[in-house]
Amino acid sequence: MTDVRAGFRASWVSVVANPVLALVKIVAGVLGNSYALVADGIESCADVFSSLVVWKAMRVSVKPADAGHPYGHGKAESLAGVFVALGLLVAALLIAVQSVREIVTPHHGPAPFTLAVLLAVIVTKELLFRFVGRVGNALGSSALKGDAWHHRSDAITSTAAFVGITVALIGGEGYESVDDWAALLACLVIGYNGVVLMQPALDEVMDAAVAHETEDRVRSMARTVEGVRLIEKCRVRKSGLGLLMDIHVVVDGALTVREGHEIGHRVKDVLIASELPVLDVVVHIEPT
Repeated sequence: MTDVRAGFRASWVSVVANPVLALVKIVAGVLGNSYALVADGIESCADVFSSLVVWKAMRVSVKPADAGHPYGHGKAESLAGVFVALGLLVAALLIAVQSVREIVTPHHGPAPFTLAVLLAVIVTKELLFRFVGRVGNALGSSALKGDAWHHRSDAITSTAAFVGITVALIGGEGYESVDDWAALLACLVIGYNGVVLMQPALDEVMDAAVAHETEDRVRSMARTVEGVRLIEKCRVRKSGLGLLMDIHVVVDGALTVREGHEIGHRVKDVLIASELPVLDVVVHIEPT
């Protein structure tokens, strides 16, 4: 439960930080005549909503199984991961469209003070990415990892805007749209990360098999139980922050039903007590 609380804290930090940064960037962008900064602020507004979705999804995903949801509510976390990845793709598209509009529309160059704002945003967002990403990796949460990449995408667009504005200020007249080109380039990075994060989240929703290393660990632990001759089948899938599994254990065919049942229980106990985040195990006993 302590690990889950860490996930709640990480998602709540995003919920609090994003609206503050969004407001700062939009105001600074409008006053400083930088669309790249305004676009950055708009993306942060979208991040507020996605962070709220992640926070709510994590609270739902840890609810215990009930009559209506016998396998628990873990898929809420996976669905949030899909939503966050979609959010990155939509943000990249919207910023790209607006960047192109600004490129073809003559406008004044950005103000120098926007560089200080961007530098503060870059540092803050990179720290948030590292913090939320570390918690997301520790929990195996696709939603938190996606939320972390929202922070990293903000840092990327801010870095691109910083470079663009610097070039615009140094170049002077004729270089006013450089920060818009920088924002457009950053969209490619954001879109790429959206695609990368989408795949594992969709896999979880579709009950794809976990990594071979995880399945091998499960098989190895089950074989350590006395009386287990062989592991015939092993199916492991991710549900929220935990794992659900079905395992077929081969035992001596001469054993009584009770003895075989006890071996199955010991296998289940070993797996649930392991370091893996096992939520439930269904053990099927097969005779040799």
